[in-house]
Amino acid sequence: MTPGKRLFDIVLALVLIGPLGALMIVIAAVLLVAQGRPILYGSERMRDPARAFTLWKFRSMRPSAADSGVSGGDKVARVTPMGKLLRASRLDELPQLFNILTGDMSFVGPRPPLRQYVEAFPDLYAAVLKSRPGVTGLASLVYHRHEERLLAGCASTEETDRVYSRRCIPAKARLDLIYRRRRTLCLDLWILARTVRRVAERP
Repeated sequence: MTPGKRLFDIVLALVLIGPLGALMIVIAAVLLVAQGRPILYGSERMRDPARAFTLWKFRSMRPSAADSGVSGGDKVARVTPMGKLLRASRLDELPQLFNILTGDMSFVGPRPPLRQYVEAFPDLYAAVLKSRPGVTGLASLVYHRHEERLLAGCASTEETDRVYSRRCIPAKARLDLIYRRRRTLCLDLWILARTVRRVAERP
């Protein structure tokens, strides 16, 4: 990550933390009443192939000790009513502002992967994770809805993992590597603007 990109992340996060901090307090209070504790969900993700960090979200699913892998159709029944609203608006990801401030994430970059996929595709992620993981990115913008459709039809953890590994990881990695080769501040601003527009247009 260049010093300029890091400075951009810090300044934008500090600008947003005021108004969005108030919104996060409201969301936390509603979640506490509606679905109880824990309010936040922490997931181990990889900042680079050798370094993990905890990615924070507002909890949108009922906890399960057997939880693993990415979310697919096999986990739909665990999504809470409030969780559906948070996911549709991407408000569940607001706590990642703190991941940005600590330097584990950027506003724009590849979505941070789970350890199991980094270990399964070490060469691929060695290239992808040369970019700091992001809240949104080119792959998220281009491929996210297609990924949702692919995974929605999966009925088991094993099927979700198989479809994600074979059809989603390679496609997303190609887009992440295009971003790494062409990244500029202008591209980051375009991705952020398109992400906000897409969230606002989503029914």
